[in-house]
Amino acid sequence: MEIPDSKTVMPNEYGTTVFLKNIVKAENIIVGDYTYYDDSKDSLSWEKNNVLFNYPFFGEKLIIGNYCSLAEGSTFIMGAANHRLSSVTTYPFNVMGGVWRENSTPHIEELPHKGDTVIGSDVWLGHECVIMPGVRLGEGSIVAAYSVVTKSFPPYSVVGGNPARLIKKRFDDEMIELLLAFKWWDKSPEEVTELLPLLTSGDLSYVKEGIRIRLSQNR
Repeated sequence: MEIPDSKTVMPNEYGTTVFLKNIVKAENIIVGDYTYYDDSKDSLSWEKNNVLFNYPFFGEKLIIGNYCSLAEGSTFIMGAANHRLSSVTTYPFNVMGGVWRENSTPHIEELPHKGDTVIGSDVWLGHECVIMPGVRLGEGSIVAAYSVVTKSFPPYSVVGGNPARLIKKRFDDEMIELLLAFKWWDKSPEEVTELLPLLTSGDLSYVKEGIRIRLSQNR
């Protein structure tokens, strides 16, 4: 049996799962290894259908780490979707052209900038959730289905709702510190494969001890 190839577009037999790194074309979208999107309708059109209002010249990036799981319909709203807030109207007269463009101030230049949207490694985005511009989700976080995430959350957060709020931390502080120090998602595919019995175990005491041993060996 071979290790799944991160350079494969569709890695399994289901025909719905896509390793996103291999289909992204926009220069401002950066996706890590083994991060996938699964969609029963058209997973190959993720960039078109699920990254909305993305205009690279606007200057904001979408950065997604390694080993993330993006469920069907999970969507990113990019910064250019905003409207000007400094004037009494939010209507984009300048965009409509004609004499409106001549008589109004430039629209794009005056839009609020939220900064890059950054999704850490090993994040799970639930069905039909929406990530708003400038949000940062820490490693190992989970976003519940149909949530709208309007603010940033630290690693290993479980969030949900509209707007999304912190439901709980996935693990205790010790486990989170160990995982963030270990950074399994940055290891080679061969190392990750060897670690699978540890990474997929439900015995958290066993996992903690295993990570402690491996961290001590690397000192």
